[in-house]
Amino acid sequence: MHALPPLPPLPGPPPPPPVVAMPASFFRELRGRRVIVGVPGVGFRNDLRADDPIVNGGRTFVPVLTEQDYYRAEIEQVEVFAPLVPIDRVWVEHLADQAGQLPPAPAALDEPPRHDPTLAVAATSVLGRRVIQAVPDGYVRDLRAVSAVFVNDAGRPRLRVCGEPEWYRWAHSGTTPSTVEVNADAVWVE
Repeated sequence: MHALPPLPPLPGPPPPPPVVAMPASFFRELRGRRVIVGVPGVGFRNDLRADDPIVNGGRTFVPVLTEQDYYRAEIEQVEVFAPLVPIDRVWVEHLADQAGQLPPAPAALDEPPRHDPTLAVAATSVLGRRVIQAVPDGYVRDLRAVSAVFVNDAGRPRLRVCGEPEWYRWAHSGTTPSTVEVNADAVWVE
């Protein structure tokens, strides 16, 4: 008995626009936005969420939370501690437009890097990562991969995902998230 040849790859949708770091001072409202904090020349930290800036002693600060604390506060309606970060050390994760044009930004040395999405089937690791799913009318963001890429019975690469609120609810309450199996050829790791 001869083995069937592998199925040809499905033609995939184009990659989603990349995430670029924009200075927080460019934005009026920051509540709930994904941010990156850091010190140029030292390093950066991501997977954070911001609240609206406050002025204290003549300086502007941004309350910054880990995403886990942000979702816990939103889901359980509780207060959480948010360190105040000087606004000049906060960048907002902003999507480049659909044509791939980067939004205008001043030239800056040592700013956070651009995030170009990687197709899930080409990524070395997807479990727990932020992912983007292509759908007929665009892209769905704010998803997390809850499995590695696997091959289904039809020989197609698949992946299980859940929404970010459910991902973080799972972390702080143990409630298993509702997941959906999706075509890994239409998912990118952010």
